[in-house]
Amino acid sequence: MGVFSKTIGYFKDRLSKTRDKIGSSLSAVLSIGRNIDDDLLNDLEETLIKDDIGVETTAKLISDLRNAYRDRKISKVEDIVPFLKEHIKGYWPHQDRQVRLAAKGPTVILVAGVNGSGKTTSIAKLAYILSRDNKKVIVAACDTFRAAAVEQLSIWAERIGVQIVKHQMGADPAAVAYDACEAATARNADFLILDTAGRLHTQKDLMKQLTKIRDVVARKIDGAPTEVLLVLDATTGQNAIVQAKMFTEAINISGIFLAKLDGTARGGIVIAIKDQLNIPVKFIGLGEKPEDIAEFDPDTFTEALFA
Repeated sequence: MGVFSKTIGYFKDRLSKTRDKIGSSLSAVLSIGRNIDDDLLNDLEETLIKDDIGVETTAKLISDLRNAYRDRKISKVEDIVPFLKEHIKGYWPHQDRQVRLAAKGPTVILVAGVNGSGKTTSIAKLAYILSRDNKKVIVAACDTFRAAAVEQLSIWAERIGVQIVKHQMGADPAAVAYDACEAATARNADFLILDTAGRLHTQKDLMKQLTKIRDVVARKIDGAPTEVLLVLDATTGQNAIVQAKMFTEAINISGIFLAKLDGTARGGIVIAIKDQLNIPVKFIGLGEKPEDIAEFDPDTFTEALFA
């Protein structure tokens, strides 16, 4: 979907914190005059783990590096970064990152995530970009348990010019989802995006509500939800993976929206998420403005990261 496209320069600018961190750490390890040996590879492994690429992912990369050196596919320190870039890019098949679209009727996107992850703002960004592409978008305020959630989404809906379906505070989230499906069908909407609760009294309650909403949507619209996106806060690093595992147990997550990527030096978490969870990152948030959203492109991301 070309409407999300961003230039390599845009990515370099927004990923500056992560790029500076990774760049400085790699420069320290891959200094001129060093040879590829166990000491260097051990130092590199420690560096990549510190850069939030993750223990398991880093172990695979280092193993592949050792094999490539043994097989004489690389021979000098200068070959390491290009090798890492090509391997990292290969983690994401093209089809993994494509947004699923409904064959008939509205494309329904169910959005989950813990409070504070940037979930509602991410929904607003997605709705804004889709509406700017002349798509009819409806958002649904199903996070009825948090005092500010409905108000926040209402403000965003008015600001970006999309319709909203909402009930009063404390209403049944599944009832909001039901009405939103009715509205999306009746109004011939192209997209219906549902905000959901990020926290209830217990984790069990939260997951129960999510599955209830999912089931209501599935009954109302054939094939829905078309996408189930999990919003993760990039600034939390490895903790984001713990959150993803928790939500995956309750609902079938089809993609990640990684928010606040511009504000963190932990952008390497994108690589760990795909490798450890096999859930594609589909969208990334790169600023505070509604247009600061991009489809995740591994080539552009990796080039910007190692620029």
